[in-house]
Amino acid sequence: MKTHVQKWGNSLATRLPKSFAEELDLAEGSPVDMTLEEGAIVLKPDRGRVWDLETLLSGVTDENIHPAWGAGKASAPLDDVDPGDEP
Repeated sequence: MKTHVQKWGNSLATRLPKSFAEELDLAEGSPVDMTLEEGAIVLKPDRGRVWDLETLLSGVTDENIHPAWGAGKASAPLDDVDPGDEP
């Protein structure tokens, strides 16, 4: 199949035909691994890169947590706020 390379922001892009995506079980947002091999671009589904919240949170430590996390407490718990109050 022949296609064209197009500008996409500061990068270049080409479209992945629907039939290729279906055969590889790829959808929007699917992780892929892209490499250069012997002058060719090789794109493979990255099935080993599945993220879930528990796995992501297990990597949070005191050393890598964002400083804004320690910004302080909210002024009032949500259950103490009257929905009719102005923000």
